[in-house]
Amino acid sequence: MPVVRSAESRRTETPNAVMTTLASPAQGGSSQVVWRVDMTGGQAGPVHAIDAEQVWTVLDGGATVEVDGDTLTAGPGDTVVIPADVPRRITAAAPGGLAAIVVAPAGMRAYGTTAPVDPHCALPDAGKLVPAWVV
Repeated sequence: MPVVRSAESRRTETPNAVMTTLASPAQGGSSQVVWRVDMTGGQAGPVHAIDAEQVWTVLDGGATVEVDGDTLTAGPGDTVVIPADVPRRITAAAPGGLAAIVVAPAGMRAYGTTAPVDPHCALPDAGKLVPAWVV
C-alpha cells in the first residue's frame, strides 16, 4: 500500500492557482487523481471544460462556480460535483480565497470552450490537454 508523504507532494503553479498533487498515476499509482487547489481572493480560473466528472470539496474560504450557464456559491464543507464536458469557471471568494480538494479520474483532459465568459481567460481550442497536476 503506497503512502504519498507530504514532502513528496507535487506543486504546480499557474497564473490562477497552486495545485498540489496528493495522489495520481505517477504518485502512488492511483486510478483517481486527488489534488488540493489554493487560490487567492478574487482569482478566477479560465473558462474551460473537462472530459470527466470532477468533485470539488471546499476546505476553507469559498468560491463562485459557473457551470454550464448556472452560477452557485460554495463555502467550507460544501461539495460541488461538476459533470463532464460542460463549460466551467471557478472564482475564489474575496477576500478569503479558496482551498479545496478535487478528485477526478486519472487521464482527464481539459479543453477550451467555444463560448468563454472572458476571452482573456479561456483555454485555446487547440485540442485537449492533460493538466500537469493529474499525471
